[in-house]
Amino acid sequence: MSLTRTTLIELLEVEVKGLSSYLDADDYGNAVDDAARETGWALPLSDAFKEYWYKTRSKRHLFYYLLSESAHKFKVKQINLQHRFDHYSLLVKDMDEKFAKVQEDYPELFTSADYECMFGSKIDAGFAYEPLTGRDITYDTDQKVIISPE
Repeated sequence: MSLTRTTLIELLEVEVKGLSSYLDADDYGNAVDDAARETGWALPLSDAFKEYWYKTRSKRHLFYYLLSESAHKFKVKQINLQHRFDHYSLLVKDMDEKFAKVQEDYPELFTSADYECMFGSKIDAGFAYEPLTGRDITYDTDQKVIISPE
């Protein structure tokens, strides 16, 4: 089973149900789009790891929308920050830290580059010997240097 945009939006609506009165229907689609831009992945997904982090990053964006909405609740003159703003701030910060950690741990999943080609090649020293006699054939004209990986 693969995770589609519709399925993800339905999951998000269920998982943040207590906050649905504060979110518009467009917020869910925007959060999914933000997660796509952030991860570089496109829906549908069928890898459990990517599904989990795509959903988690979508939730993070929903919480950020709520955080932005709560920003007007600051009481600057009294230096009294609302608990809701603090809670959303801590939640978003924690989610960002976890995502940064997973990007460090699995960089190959967050890039479109061929990670096998990111490392250098090994070039042999070029010394070669005839298998049966052990005669040095290093400088023979038909001798080729072995380069790995090809």
